[in-house]
This record gives sequence, C-alpha cells and structure tokens, in this order.
Amino acid sequence: MFDLGGLGAWRDLPFFDTDLPKIAAKLGSDILPPPALTFAALRQCQPDQTRVVILGQDPYHTPGKADGLAFSIPQGFGGRLDSLGNIFKEIQSDMGFRRSRTALDDWAGQGVLLLNTALTVPQGQPKAHAKLGWDILVKQVLHQLDTRPRAFLLWGGPAQAYATHLGPDHLVIRSAHPSPLSAHRGFFGSRPFSKVNQWLIDQGQEPINWADP
Repeated sequence: MFDLGGLGAWRDLPFFDTDLPKIAAKLGSDILPPPALTFAALRQCQPDQTRVVILGQDPYHTPGKADGLAFSIPQGFGGRLDSLGNIFKEIQSDMGFRRSRTALDDWAGQGVLLLNTALTVPQGQPKAHAKLGWDILVKQVLHQLDTRPRAFLLWGGPAQAYATHLGPDHLVIRSAHPSPLSAHRGFFGSRPFSKVNQWLIDQGQEPINWADP
C-alpha cells in the first residue's frame, strides 16, 4: 500500500516492519495524502541532513492539497491556504519579506524536516487518524535526531506533547498551531523563523532561506 522506496536511513526504524503493517490494515482506500506521498517528508530529508524539524498535526484533509510535507501545498492548488497562509503572514512579519511558493520542498532541501504527528487523514475528517499509531514513528524519528543539537518547532498541542522526547541541547520553540482556529493564540508574533536562523548561525551553520527559492 505504501511506497517505502527512497527512505534511506529512515528505513532502519523498527516502525516500518513492526507497526506500519498494523496501521495499513486499519486504513481505508480514501486517505490523504496518497500512499505514494505518505513518507515524502522523510524521503526528502535524511537524518544526517536534518537541521530543523517543524512538527505539525495531521495532513490537509482536502483532496489535492496534502503532498506529504507538513503544511506544504502543491503549486497551483488554487484553494485556500489556511495554515500555510498564516505561516506566510508570520514569515513576512518576522523576516520582512513575502513568500508565495506554496510547495515547501525547498525547505526540505535545506534540512528542514516537515513532519506531522499523524501522517494520514481520511478525506474530510481532520484528526481521525490521530490515535492510529503514527506516534510510534514520530517518537522513533525524534530519538534518531536526538544525537546532536537541532532546532524543533512544535506547533500545536499534539506537537508540543513530544517535547519530553527531546534532550536539553536542542532549540525547542513551542507555539500555537498556525491554523485559522488557533494562530491568534500565540503563533502570530512567535517569530520562529528568525529565532531558528539566529540559533543556526550561533551553531556555525548556514541559516535557512525561508523565502521563495
């Protein structure tokens, strides 16, 4: 059902052999993103390349909107941007420039792992797969990334719950989720993008280009 090709070092996580078959057995055919894209975030950002983790909630539940990277939307989607639109507003407020490119694969290419706490969602049913077992994968991913200091942006309650799985050497920024329902409760004004870039510079690393590539 799922495409496990190209996972590289992530494929060694026990989840894929012990837990994924159980999840697959519970899923219907109408899930988002399409199974070929479920693990796109891991495929596009290997553990040794990961410098920043943005942890969200679950994929968009509108057909054609989720592409396997948290918050990312395929170019030319044409519908409402919702959470991503609010992310763009915060980028402009925080960094002083506008971003218009909705596909976030350029962030992944710079070492930003765009992961959700649930990797699937039924069409039109947000949060329906929140307790399906994806948390096992998320915990294993975070354990894999706990080997050296990295920056973690935990957006929303489900993401913030994973802070206990992170060691003390990371930059951990918790805030409200950027969705239209909660962005005004602490996401706007949190300035995550400039904070991450300053931390990366202090670590002797290149900052992330959050702007259009």
